[in-house]
Order: sequence, then C-alpha cells, then structure tokens
Amino acid sequence: MKKQLIISIKLLLIMTLLLGVIYPLFITGLAQLAFPSKANGSLVEVNGTLRGSKLIGQQTDSSSYFNPRPSATGYNTLASGAFNLGLTSRKLHSLVETRRADIIQKDSLPNDAIIPAEMLFASASGLDPHISPEAAKMQIERIAKVRGFSDKQKQQLSALVNELTETPQFGIFGCERINVFMLNIELDKLK
Repeated sequence: MKKQLIISIKLLLIMTLLLGVIYPLFITGLAQLAFPSKANGSLVEVNGTLRGSKLIGQQTDSSSYFNPRPSATGYNTLASGAFNLGLTSRKLHSLVETRRADIIQKDSLPNDAIIPAEMLFASASGLDPHISPEAAKMQIERIAKVRGFSDKQKQQLSALVNELTETPQFGIFGCERINVFMLNIELDKLK
C-alpha cells in the first residue's frame, strides 16, 4: 500500500507539472507568437491610451455616440450573464417597453417605428459588442444632429457604418453586425 501511495503522489506531481505548468506555458507562448493581439484580449489603444477590448461591449450614455445593446450586468465581465426572464414575464415586457420608448424619444423616431430586437433585449452574456446595421443606421440622424454634422459628414457617417459592417462568419454563421465599440472609435476620427 505504501508503494502505491508513493506512485500516486509521484504521478500527481508529474501530471500537475505537465498539465498545470508546462502545457499552459506552451500554449500561451504559441498564442503569443501566432496571434499576439488576440492572445492579449484584442485590446484597442487610441493615441497611446487603452480604450478597451473589441470583444466586450461598452456602455455609452452620450447621445453623440452609437448606443450598444442593453446589458443585464452593465458590461461587468466578472458578473456576466442575462436576466433569464421568460417571454411571458411582466418584468421583461415592462423593461422592453421602457427601452423602446427611450429609443423612440432619444432618436426622434415615429411611434410605430420597428426597433431591432437587439436594442430591446440584453445578450445572453451581457457583454456583446455588436448590433445590426439597421440598429446603427437608426441612430445616424441623432448623432449627426448632436455633433452638428453637415450633409457631407452625415454621408461619411453612413459610409462608415457600411464599411464597418461585418458579414456572417464563413458566409453562413450568424448575421451582419457592427462592433459598436469600434464604430464609436472611428466616429471620433471623422472630421
């Protein structure tokens, strides 16, 4: 029995060293060589200042920027998750109606406007940085007005939305989408 215990302890130490130290260091080194930006969290710097990660949505309350989809966690990465409210939930219905009214008022849309679903419902993780091109286009008028854009600048803004629209992955997975965080960074570069 003593011999088996010693073998078990040796095996535990070897596997801990192999799978807990060597393998993670190897994979981390490989990722740093092959995909350094992605391995470090796809961080975005603007003029030497870290602005965030393009993988995580960021809340913006300013009407001069594109608004992301709602987040159940306030884009907190430590407590990511959703509300888990069902379609028959009165709380969810009230939340959606409040969001709809806010969007209609903020973007000066007609009362019967069709609002894209992602602007009314939070994502499952609460961290999604993407919205549909339709959701971005419905915000263009508000942003152009708040920023005092000329017609030419408004056209540039529309072109920017089209330019940053991502296609479905491999042409079949998902749908067209725009990373709001990256769109807002590019928005600040418009002259």
